[in-house]
Amino acid sequence: MAVDLFAGIPVSDYRAAVSWYEGLLGAPPAFIPNDVEAVWELAEHRYVYVEVLPEHAGHANNTVFVDDFDARLAAMAERGHRPAETETYDNGVRKAIFVDPDGNRLGFGGAPAG
Repeated sequence: MAVDLFAGIPVSDYRAAVSWYEGLLGAPPAFIPNDVEAVWELAEHRYVYVEVLPEHAGHANNTVFVDDFDARLAAMAERGHRPAETETYDNGVRKAIFVDPDGNRLGFGGAPAG
């Protein structure tokens, strides 16, 4: 079974959001379907998108698990993005949470260090 995933993030300011997510994700949008949405492909058939919905902005909470956690966080830091929160669970899984200008939370999780 094929699965496509689109995780939406409502924002209030399109230009500010696109700029912020370009910096966080390290690339421009993969495509722009219209003048209020921008879409990034995180992996094949797995996307995150921003959409101008001011009345809902700031309420997204998504987590993406990656196999290159340390390298990804280092690259984000080089682009000026540092997590607002970090966590390490009892099983060693790590999570870094980034908060966009509207207050939306996008977390990145990774396997234990080592």
